[in-house]
Amino acid sequence: MLFTIFETYKNLILQATLSISLTLLLTYLKIPIIFLQGLHTYIQPENLGYNNNNGNQNGLRAAIRRPSSSSLDGYQSLSSKTNAELQKRSKPKEKFEFDESKAQIFRLKLDESHLRSRVYFNGYFNSFVYSFVAFSCLLLYAYLDRDEENGNFANGVLVVVVFGFVSLCKVFTLLVKTSFEKSASKRSEKQLSLVFGLLGFVFGLLICSGVVKKVLDFDFDSIDGFARIVVAVLMGCIAGFLYMPAGKSARSFWLGTDQLRSNLSMVFCGWLGRMILYTNYLLIVSTALLWINPFTDILVTKSIGVGRGAKGISSRRDADNLIGNVGLSRGDFAKLRLWCLLLSGVIQIVALRPNLQMYLNEAMLSWYQRLHASKVPDLDFSRAKVFLHNHYLCLVVLQFFAPAVLVLLFLGLSQVDGNSFTNFKLVCGLLPCSALIKEVALLMAWWVVFVSAVYTSAILILYRHGSLYIS
Repeated sequence: MLFTIFETYKNLILQATLSISLTLLLTYLKIPIIFLQGLHTYIQPENLGYNNNNGNQNGLRAAIRRPSSSSLDGYQSLSSKTNAELQKRSKPKEKFEFDESKAQIFRLKLDESHLRSRVYFNGYFNSFVYSFVAFSCLLLYAYLDRDEENGNFANGVLVVVVFGFVSLCKVFTLLVKTSFEKSASKRSEKQLSLVFGLLGFVFGLLICSGVVKKVLDFDFDSIDGFARIVVAVLMGCIAGFLYMPAGKSARSFWLGTDQLRSNLSMVFCGWLGRMILYTNYLLIVSTALLWINPFTDILVTKSIGVGRGAKGISSRRDADNLIGNVGLSRGDFAKLRLWCLLLSGVIQIVALRPNLQMYLNEAMLSWYQRLHASKVPDLDFSRAKVFLHNHYLCLVVLQFFAPAVLVLLFLGLSQVDGNSFTNFKLVCGLLPCSALIKEVALLMAWWVVFVSAVYTSAILILYRHGSLYIS
């Protein structure tokens, strides 16, 4: 009796056991915290040699706190001196003695207490656990045998889909919240995100309507007009909210690979970090190109007529026929696409630590530039930037983490058998379940990679031409 029940519900039991055990294990061992431990952050002491009320002569106040004289509204008015004060400032007659103690910066290792005191820490911790559990359930679903007679509940399909969609909603909601954070980004970045979101919506309509079918290898004939508008709106939202994470990723790549030629060993990555950053960038660009038809025609083998005589074909015709006849089969090419999407999501998670370290090093670079900019350096800007980079550390982690998780979860949901949802009349009566799960999920996984690749490449080009710079 028990063996029969286990044989019927073994997939459900395995899915439930895996999800519960992973949730407890990740929470108890604090894996999300361990994943970020060991990175270095920087702080500037407010005052050295300060005599406090208790008579302590050390007076070292190195706590990370909001600068009292700065307005941190989107990096605006960070200097303690206004333009009028700077214009009226006259050159002092006496020799200026710069207090070097006020220009010191401390390098600390991130530990649990530091991470827990940052905003969005709970969001990062929970999204890490949910996403890891959901993707593990999707992997288990892909390798388990399913019996259609047992139904969706016994096969564990319901657990996989619920975990997948809950994790997607959780991560995407946090990504939206981080994009609207007041002092975490510049106002111009928020405006550009809105513009790119509108452009992404228009481009999504073109893709879903089949206008660019000859360019992109996607088929949406089975999706009706309302569903296409919904998909286009989602594509616009993703395009808008991924702009700021891509900008931070591009800056981290620029610093980590030492494109500035600063020769400061504390700013750029070592050889391993550089290899990870280069691999991450090249892989997302290569994966994004796999759905563009000119590249698809080169890599996919197509059958040609065999009844023609070899002597009747000119050498130029033979050279033209090589395109589309030297490469992978259609099935192998589809598997290659899926593997590249999987690897691009995994390598983005691997590159999170180097990206985050470069984000923290950017504040130290700003301090170094301000310190050596003049004989009388104004360090209020660098002090405020050091504070912002420490205060919003977990927010930036979420922005680096969200694109990779979206790729992996969308990819996993695209492998769920759409026919399993035909019994859900309430849902399938409104939306085409098979097409929604298979085609739209795969499109969204590719769209996240494509948008990240376009943004990162464009920003790196602007850095190379000097239109953008890091300060």
